[in-house]
Amino acid sequence: MFELGFFAQAAAATSAPNVWAPALAIGIGAIGPGIGIGYGLGKAMEAIGRNPEVIGPILVPLLIGLGFAEAIAIYALVIAFILIGKV
Repeated sequence: MFELGFFAQAAAATSAPNVWAPALAIGIGAIGPGIGIGYGLGKAMEAIGRNPEVIGPILVPLLIGLGFAEAIAIYALVIAFILIGKV
């Protein structure tokens, strides 16, 4: 076949990390919220299981905390879109 020239090889080598950056941004950015949501929901269910009368006082702070954790994952998704160049 044919070989790529030096400049074509250099251009291909420098553009390769740009492909992985959005994947790493959303992948690493989803780890923290995933752990936080799992931990928070597990502790809330444990508290409700031990004392069913606390559903009311636990529900609102639980939903607010889950919303904040999910917002961090959405920020990671927005950053991934910015790195792709779609925004």
